[in-house]
Amino acid sequence: MAGRPAPMVRMGEMADKSYDVVIVGGGVMGCACAYFLKQADETIQVAVVEKDPSYTYASSTLSMANVRIQFSLKENIEISLYAFEFFDRFQEEMAVDGDAPDLSFQREGNLFIADEAGRPAAEEALALQKSLGCRVDWWTPEEIRAHYPLYRPEEFAGGTFGPDDGYIDAYSMLMGFRKKARVLGAEFVQDEVTQVEVDDRRVVGVRLASGERLRAGAVVNCAGAWAAEVASTAGIHLPIEPVKRQIYALKTGVKFDAPLPLTVLPSGLYFRTETGNLILVGKSLDEDPVGFDFTWERRRFERLLWPELADFVPAFDAVKVVRGWAGLYAVNRMDDNAVLGEWPEVKGFYLANGFSGHGLQQGPAVGRYISELILQRPPTLDLSIFGPERVLENRPLSESGIV
Repeated sequence: MAGRPAPMVRMGEMADKSYDVVIVGGGVMGCACAYFLKQADETIQVAVVEKDPSYTYASSTLSMANVRIQFSLKENIEISLYAFEFFDRFQEEMAVDGDAPDLSFQREGNLFIADEAGRPAAEEALALQKSLGCRVDWWTPEEIRAHYPLYRPEEFAGGTFGPDDGYIDAYSMLMGFRKKARVLGAEFVQDEVTQVEVDDRRVVGVRLASGERLRAGAVVNCAGAWAAEVASTAGIHLPIEPVKRQIYALKTGVKFDAPLPLTVLPSGLYFRTETGNLILVGKSLDEDPVGFDFTWERRRFERLLWPELADFVPAFDAVKVVRGWAGLYAVNRMDDNAVLGEWPEVKGFYLANGFSGHGLQQGPAVGRYISELILQRPPTLDLSIFGPERVLENRPLSESGIV
């Protein structure tokens, strides 16, 4: 559908307006939901409320933008398979008046290193991935060393390598979804949702920080790291916390003949090459702080990450930290998996939350799925396993191997 983008509505311009759907959060997930809703039904009235239109603190754009099929839960793999298919036509589908976003999908692979204790689970996940048609292989330490001579993998059992995995330009993906959703007629409201309004166990709209109210029969929580705060205004407790994750960009002095894949050690340390002959490195730790803190600590890298990195890649024993940054994971403390669907106790309140670092790559499939639920259409991909009733029943999903 061609046409002019719907306007960006600012505070003071709208009072007590009615929509069919209000989406809380205009990041990748919120914009994907808006796009798929408008694509499926151009008559549906959609508003996306985003408090940070500059996306300074958007989790997707502060991540390493990794996308992969190496999961151990069938539905997560299927989500990624659809994402890879969608990324291949993203530029064409999101084009507006000849302007097409470039995801710059770098398929440099993901290499998950396994120790002996983790080998059975890794091999089980590998078998599932192959049964679903994924290109993933088991590499021995000798094969790992042959492909990447800088590595010292001898103390490990081996690893799984997925050549189709890689990373994308997260900002281009976000802007692509956002611009296309606006062209299709979705309105973007610069404001903050302070209250999800419920009447007789049914959502009726949202209240904004500006004091304005948006009426709607369906509200979608796409608030990312702020998801639990938004849900709490409707009297709902979600086991989701904002956890700080820090990334460091390093200059190593090593000249790379070929890019290094995203390499993940059993401890959770991960790294890959970046343009400019840099290395990006990070690690998720149990003691990572909860809250909305975006500061980063150089000493954390020097004390906790560097020794392990240099042990696995001896050539990195001398590095310079060029810069660093911090973003937030919306961590589902129950099982590290997404919570998707209508909250059983509040009709019309939909959740797309708790992705625990997987949200960027799951945006296309989840956006389509949530739109299908709202429009009461048969889901193209059955994601009911992630339904929010498992939160009420304290029934975590069972994962093994790579999560």
